[in-house]
Amino acid sequence: MLFKETTVSGIPVKNRIMRSATHDGLADENGAPSDRLIKKYEHLAKNEIGCIITGYAAVSKNGVSPYPRMMKIFDDGVIEKYKELTDAVHKNGSPVILQIAHCGRQTSSKAIGLQKVAPSNVLHTFYPDKAKKLTESEIYGIIDDFVSASVRAEKAGFDGVQLHGGHGYLLHDFLSPYGNRRKDNWGGSLENRCRIVELIIKGIKEKTNLPVWIKLSAEDNRKGGMNIETSVEICKILEAAGCDAIEVSCGTVQDGMNTMRSDLMPMDAVFKYREPCASFPKFLNKIALPAANLINPLIKQPKPLENFNVENAAIIKKSVSIPVIVVGGIHKVSDMENILSQNKADFVSMCRPFICEPDLAKKLAGGQQEAKCIMCNYWVW
Repeated sequence: MLFKETTVSGIPVKNRIMRSATHDGLADENGAPSDRLIKKYEHLAKNEIGCIITGYAAVSKNGVSPYPRMMKIFDDGVIEKYKELTDAVHKNGSPVILQIAHCGRQTSSKAIGLQKVAPSNVLHTFYPDKAKKLTESEIYGIIDDFVSASVRAEKAGFDGVQLHGGHGYLLHDFLSPYGNRRKDNWGGSLENRCRIVELIIKGIKEKTNLPVWIKLSAEDNRKGGMNIETSVEICKILEAAGCDAIEVSCGTVQDGMNTMRSDLMPMDAVFKYREPCASFPKFLNKIALPAANLINPLIKQPKPLENFNVENAAIIKKSVSIPVIVVGGIHKVSDMENILSQNKADFVSMCRPFICEPDLAKKLAGGQQEAKCIMCNYWVW
């Protein structure tokens, strides 16, 4: 079942293995895919990947990530370069979905050179500068930005778009009662919290012929945040709005990123690349890093490390009729086959394993039984 040809949202795929989105950090200075990024996706396509979901592309100038070289798609000038990407992937027989996103309060105003925005001014632990609460007209502006980005994606030859509705970004914060404290038409009730995503889906459907997928954090560890019961109801609403597929993930940056689980934090990488640690004076690092390594084994990490979104995906799958994709610690062929045969999801997606082994799909089809990724998380930092 795993390696049989099938379709998803009307798109032919070679197998049921997808490359899940990640921040590649390989856009050019304009936010278009660089030649290096195009070659990366071309290599994935050559090696039997069922479908590629790109790293996130910002739909608005104030929605850019603080991480370097994020893709952007809020200007027509990038369309031709994106077309090079889709052509390179398509000539090797794989479809490619563009993930589109707005980072919301999960960025830094200083880093992006603009005032960051959010549904409500809730302080973010790791990005503590205050976000501006969006006005209604600004919300409609962001809806238009998502729709316009999708129009550009269609012109560039993408097979569909995926809304990033998880991991603490703007759409997640609208859906979640933790991030959304509004009392107007965009907050409070579940229907109000879903409104922005519904209107984005409907707007994309009106202006393009693209399938619209969404990535959701079915649960997070934020007080009053997302839980599986709420996520099921959200998925029903979004399916009714025209959503074509759901990728089930979990977590946010703020809840310790249980999205990307590992036994230990890669402390030396954190201190080298992650603020504020990266800016510590050298003399302080000589003391702080050994201390961090000493307490590292005592830091509680989320469990389990493998297949940690599968049960939530199964619950959601029972509640909707559209395809469900599951991501999160999926490394073994036997687990993938069980997920599919037990009807817990329709497709499996992976991110970290494809960083370690870009040719993983071909290897698994050829008899390799599991990914070599050890979930060290050094790539994150």
